[in-house]
Amino acid sequence: MLRSLFSGISGLRSHQTMLDVTGNNIANVNTTGFKASQIQFQDTLSQMLNAASAPQDGVGGQNPAQVGLGVQVAGITTNFTQGAAQLTGRSTDMMISGDGFFVVRQGTQQYYTRAGSFDFDSTGQMVLPGDGAMVQGWAADPSGVIDTSRPVGDIKVGVGTVMPARATTTTPFAGNLQADAAVGKTKTVAVKAYDALGNAREVALEFTKEATGWTMTATDGTATYPATGSVALTFDAAGQPTFAETTFALGAVTVDLTGVTGMAGVDTIAAGKQDGYAAGILESFTLGSDGTINGAFSNGLKQDLGRIAMASFTNPAGLSKAGGSLFTTTVNSGDPQIGAAGTGGRGTMSSGSLEMSNVDLSTEFTQLIIAQRGFQANSRVITTSDEVLQELVNLKR
Repeated sequence: MLRSLFSGISGLRSHQTMLDVTGNNIANVNTTGFKASQIQFQDTLSQMLNAASAPQDGVGGQNPAQVGLGVQVAGITTNFTQGAAQLTGRSTDMMISGDGFFVVRQGTQQYYTRAGSFDFDSTGQMVLPGDGAMVQGWAADPSGVIDTSRPVGDIKVGVGTVMPARATTTTPFAGNLQADAAVGKTKTVAVKAYDALGNAREVALEFTKEATGWTMTATDGTATYPATGSVALTFDAAGQPTFAETTFALGAVTVDLTGVTGMAGVDTIAAGKQDGYAAGILESFTLGSDGTINGAFSNGLKQDLGRIAMASFTNPAGLSKAGGSLFTTTVNSGDPQIGAAGTGGRGTMSSGSLEMSNVDLSTEFTQLIIAQRGFQANSRVITTSDEVLQELVNLKR
């Protein structure tokens, strides 16, 4: 049987695979986060007709004479170049700019993806649409601190997430008490303070101008300072405080007066920012470029809720496609290096946009033409080989 017949068959098979790859690329031209594949061919074993010989006395050397036995697929490589950005406006849509993959979990299996079209289920877990794979990352502790050195887990943002109340420990007061104010003038400055349950109370300081300077009394509704009388607030010639008790305890709260001055002409005494707050319920959230989920609460404060993890690989082309725009590791991809976005060579995240497929239609249509012509040429080899065999059969006539 003619070798060319089998070479043509191998060409048909290889170009059919090329058509399959190209067709899959075109089919996924609008698939979020899809990465196109490219096929490479290589020749198969070549049959030796005459081996090479070295030059000898009076006789020149000869090159080997070989006949190839066809073509085969050398490999199908995934192209991980960046896809174009598609603006969606959805706060849960995330796009990776640069290298890296989102980490998701299905059951006990961990997958990796570039498709960042996330949603929240009824329990508040961040998931991928369709297969419900759960997005992995790090949850913040009650104070909003995120430890990225811990193992990753499911990202959960519950609608009823509560920010615990924090008891006030310090209330600063600062500004200027007018040194040339009229005797008998009073000024009350108050600020809200909170206990460990979030109950608010008012810490009020009353300043009274005396002939010799200012005096002060403080109360929070239950405790007073001093227990009797008032505290004299004295200042030096430059208006800096000279009284000894610039800080004092009022119940469980420390009042700080170190920022109070006593100069003439201005009256700016006011309460500073105290360090306590009431409990709050999550009202909305935003996603940062490093994958941090920041929540806005009903008490007017914001706090980090968690951070989405990213994985990078030494050889991303070694990953195996698992369907659903997911990838799994192989022995040639290397182990995942999981960390925060923007660190360790990982890209950054953009909220409100998605990464489109990196399929280039002009290239794919060109590949279709090449595959079609290659298929036709190899089919012609088979037809020609068949005609030659027919001629041999006809020699018997």
